Amino acid sequence: MFKKLSISALALLLLLVAVLAFNTLRKGSRQLNVPPIAVLPVDEAGAAARLGEAVRLRTISSRDDATLNADQFLKFHALLQARFPKTHAALKREVVGDLSLLYTWPGSKPKALPILLMAHLDVVPVAPGTEKDWVEDAFSGTIKDGFVWGRGAWDDKGNVMAQLEAVELLLASGYQPERTVYLAFGADEEVSGARGAARIAALLKERQVRLDFVIDEGLLITEGIMPGLKQAAALIGVAEKGYLSVVLKMSATPGHSSMPPPKGTSAVAMMSAALKRVDDDQLPGGIRGVAGELFATIAPEMSGFSRVALSNLWLFAPVVQKQLEAGASTNAMLRTTTALTMVNAGNKENVLPGRVEATVNFRLLPGDTQAMVMARMKTQVAEATHSDKFELFALPGAVEASKVSPIDSAPYALINRTIREVFPGTLVAPGLMIAATDSIRFSEISDHIFKFSPVRAKPEDLPRFHGTNERIAASNLAELIRFYHRLVSEGAKAPS
Repeated sequence: MFKKLSISALALLLLLVAVLAFNTLRKGSRQLNVPPIAVLPVDEAGAAARLGEAVRLRTISSRDDATLNADQFLKFHALLQARFPKTHAALKREVVGDLSLLYTWPGSKPKALPILLMAHLDVVPVAPGTEKDWVEDAFSGTIKDGFVWGRGAWDDKGNVMAQLEAVELLLASGYQPERTVYLAFGADEEVSGARGAARIAALLKERQVRLDFVIDEGLLITEGIMPGLKQAAALIGVAEKGYLSVVLKMSATPGHSSMPPPKGTSAVAMMSAALKRVDDDQLPGGIRGVAGELFATIAPEMSGFSRVALSNLWLFAPVVQKQLEAGASTNAMLRTTTALTMVNAGNKENVLPGRVEATVNFRLLPGDTQAMVMARMKTQVAEATHSDKFELFALPGAVEASKVSPIDSAPYALINRTIREVFPGTLVAPGLMIAATDSIRFSEISDHIFKFSPVRAKPEDLPRFHGTNERIAASNLAELIRFYHRLVSEGAKAPS
């Protein structure tokens, strides 16, 4: 009997191994097989110097004060006019919302749907107290060790300058687009985009413009970030998470701390119970939607167990999901995230506060809605506190998750092909943008909105984003120019 059981177990094991191997091997590469194009000659040193000039301008935006650093933005406008004379002679330039810019390059076939390239002029401030930690001054625009250093070199003046460098080169060669090409540079992306991108989108909608595709800043060309993947991977953001901040207010009878109320009934205790419940019971995640497409695309390119596991999620999904949930960035791809960000209560150590307030920030996965999250949180708080005596409301600025742009579309194929042509050997896959971009404002006038920056990033580079020692390699800046040059020259062709 034991021998028969052993044989049966071995047979089942061999069958399982065979199934795993079959599933792994039958899932072939999804990468486009395109030859690399000739390397476009670019004035790398000149482009780096011009970006350095842009970085020196302190274009820090403010949510509340639209005029903050207006002089710096206007100097940026003037710099662009001086450094890109052909662009400003050939393209129509409009100032929108006082500080944002919209350029129009008319196509020879005006009936063809136009395209839009985006970037933003503003930058985030340097965290107080960290100035001394910068290798070079944050607004020096220094070129050192092959890098342009400073705030905005990566986010997002590198894209602004690279797009204009590409257009300048195209104009110098006598290129004439068939489609109309728009360039949109918002001045307040870092503080919501309400005065810049939102107004540009409204203006184009008013003019009845329908865009074939939009490309904005977004996901990157990552190197050494995904375990089991040796090649560089370019992730094209095909969707963007929504944004929702919810304020929870609770009240209780204030009093002296020497005579506290029954256990768990003070305002602080009830708020603590409510927040613990909200944090413990987050919305469920899963390897589905955009995340599912991402891993299905990169699985055939991986090695070892990573390839086997991702090719057989029917068996390994729980294990893979647990690993992904252990990382902050990968966990964010799988679910609507919950972050407890602010709590305010009390003003004296021996007084029981009568009012407590907390803020919870959610980043909504496509498919989840603000109404769904609000209803869920209301139920959680009521169950945790055994009370319905609380206030719950959303702060202004909430945005639903974007639509998911189709990957079986011509615009996605164009960006995919362009990456493979300009960055030979780089893998391409769809991804989810977990932060906010200006491009979400254009969802009413385009079904194809992509978030991708051709910026190379290794694990040690990621903390530089909005952090200390932001920089971009001059060689990578040249690649950005080549990417946009190719994208416009091919993307501005009218369909035959």
